[in-house]
Amino acid sequence: MTADPAQPDARELKKLRRSAARLHAVQALFQMEHSSLSSDQVREEFLAHRFGLELEEGEEMIDGDIDHFRMVIDEAVNWQARVDQMTDRALVAKWPIDRIDPTLRALFRAAGAEFVATKTPPKVIIVEYVEIAKAFYPDGREPRFVNAVLDHMAREARPDAF
Repeated sequence: MTADPAQPDARELKKLRRSAARLHAVQALFQMEHSSLSSDQVREEFLAHRFGLELEEGEEMIDGDIDHFRMVIDEAVNWQARVDQMTDRALVAKWPIDRIDPTLRALFRAAGAEFVATKTPPKVIIVEYVEIAKAFYPDGREPRFVNAVLDHMAREARPDAF
């Protein structure tokens, strides 16, 4: 019996599920900032309405890793002050975090939470969140900006990894 080359193996599926969880986490953090909903309310809304979403007739989006999604949201809330300070230090002095695009702010908070609260290699985190930036800004310079800011944040949060 040979494996279907169109179907991802277990390791690849785990990676895809984590990537989807990261994307959902950025969206949830954005929603939290622009609504009066708590992290618990937003998390439950995402789990009920976004995970297992059907994109087109018969085509489902890969479900995110629910545990990773929850962890990123929780740690982004727990570490927001530290992550925002790291982000501020990585940005040009004239552009503190509260002046940048809210989608980028959510992305930096999600990635920063992973730098601070996980053992995931920083380079993996950077690559993952740059890909998310490409999804939100396919024609812009934002992915390069995100790469530079995240590199700076990673070196501050986990200098031993470089």
